[in-house]
Amino acid sequence: MLSLFKNLFKSNSADLGQLIKEGAAIIDVRTTGEFASGHIKGSINIPLDQIGSQSEKLKKHKQIIVCCRSGNRSGQAKRVLEAKGFGNITNGGNWQNVNKYK
Repeated sequence: MLSLFKNLFKSNSADLGQLIKEGAAIIDVRTTGEFASGHIKGSINIPLDQIGSQSEKLKKHKQIIVCCRSGNRSGQAKRVLEAKGFGNITNGGNWQNVNKYK
């Protein structure tokens, strides 16, 4: 069970750095209030409860990194987007972790 949990939230740091270098879109799925209190420069805020209905906006991006406060909501967002046919989604975990590679 622990390995399943780790796999659900894992993101390879080297991959994050490379994806960001290659111009991946960073989608922050926290609430607008959380996003306003601090976020990654250049990231896009689409709260988790809107990610499915706003997924069309993401089709233009070659690679997408989703992030949140802890990695839980970004994991959910990844699954929602994958169910809509996206194959280019990386769960970056918490936004501070992703920000280290920006």
